[in-house]
Amino acid sequence: MTDSYDLVVIGSGPGGYIAAIRAAQLGMKVACVEKYVRLGGTCLNVGCIPSKALLQSSEKFEEANHTLAAHGVKVSGVTLDLDTLLARKDKVVTDITKGVEFLFRKNKITWVQGTGKILAAGKVEVALTAGGSQTIETKNILIATGSEVMPLPGVEVDEKQIVSSTGAIAIPKVPKHLVVIGGGYIGLELGSVWRRLGAEVTVVEFLDRITPGLDLEVGKQLNRQLSKQGIQFKLSTKVTGAKKTKAGVTLTLEPAAGGPKEELKADVVLVSIGRRPYTEGLGLAEAGVVLDDKKRVKVDGHFQTNVPGIYAIGDVIAGPMLAHKAEEEGVVFAEILAGQKPHLNYDAIPAVVYTWPEVASVGKTEEEVKASGVEYKVGKFPFTANGRAKANGDTEGFVKFIADAKTDRVLGCHIIGPDAGTMIAECALAMEYGASSEDIGRTCHAHPTLNEAVKEAALAVSGMALNM
Repeated sequence: MTDSYDLVVIGSGPGGYIAAIRAAQLGMKVACVEKYVRLGGTCLNVGCIPSKALLQSSEKFEEANHTLAAHGVKVSGVTLDLDTLLARKDKVVTDITKGVEFLFRKNKITWVQGTGKILAAGKVEVALTAGGSQTIETKNILIATGSEVMPLPGVEVDEKQIVSSTGAIAIPKVPKHLVVIGGGYIGLELGSVWRRLGAEVTVVEFLDRITPGLDLEVGKQLNRQLSKQGIQFKLSTKVTGAKKTKAGVTLTLEPAAGGPKEELKADVVLVSIGRRPYTEGLGLAEAGVVLDDKKRVKVDGHFQTNVPGIYAIGDVIAGPMLAHKAEEEGVVFAEILAGQKPHLNYDAIPAVVYTWPEVASVGKTEEEVKASGVEYKVGKFPFTANGRAKANGDTEGFVKFIADAKTDRVLGCHIIGPDAGTMIAECALAMEYGASSEDIGRTCHAHPTLNEAVKEAALAVSGMALNM
């Protein structure tokens, strides 16, 4: 059986499903190949969405146990119903993925359930989940298969005692001791969840700092805050092996620079050392699609591979592995395919760590600006001086702006504090339109709001902060 389309998207994650919807809106006949039983990819099913549901639930448990009393709310006999907490997370996932199915129906997008393989430009073969195969002919193919967990040699994931991020959102019992291998966004977020729910948490990181992509000052502050919350860190340390027993897992550690070995025992180990592009089984080599040295699909400025008619977006190509980056690429790709001339500013894509306090950034770090040789100015404002933060009882952290010393154009913004992930949108918008720090500082912000800290930090670039 052969069907013909204008576009076939392989993968239904944030990049794939958004690209499919935008292409359909622009009048194209679209099919999306997805092998799993639900649409939405890693992000909606086992990544961004379920982890945020767990973060929200664990924050409420933490509040009931430790912070509500300061607000005059006396709570006693607080207990954890982990089964209900996990069931709520699952319901959130189900509701959102069903929403994507609705959007597919609304936009007349065909969902082909199965595993896709590119036979050649214009032809995709799908091994159907229900059995058999289907060949789809199409004018264009979009690879949006995302990424998968990076394995760690010597530490084999079984999703029970040694888990990936997928297993870490479904641990059936709060572990006494959770060891997280990797001090990046995912490990810190999931480590925070289980720490709040009662686990002892140790993070082992090969580098001498956590969140290496963040502004150094912000990363150090995050390390301090998480340490105060009880998370232990072993930095400049590598894991060389893991031995499983009925009682748990014993990890073998040694200094990253070399030295004596030590052992670390855990009930559960989370391997979270990064992700790698998912390109296996797609038939890329046979189709002649070129990959780079990191096994990412090489594309040009219009997301086209070296093979005309075959494109790629999201985690499978170069750039930060962020759901919203993939979404924006999906929109831009579809509009380019329709003959429009959109643009994506990669310098204005924000990144967020959903710990508490949250961390959010957009643009360049101070270290990157310094290395570039550009003269710059820094403006900072602490949440301890923000009225709404004081009223809320969340005063940890600060807002930091980096601006060109000559033009005052904003080069980067970094926030560590309450709701930083929401607040960063203002800064991303400012950078998208080339705003100066003075533009932000002279924009009226409602009082009392957390965003006033953004205004004050922008004013501080020129020494004009009013409440500090």
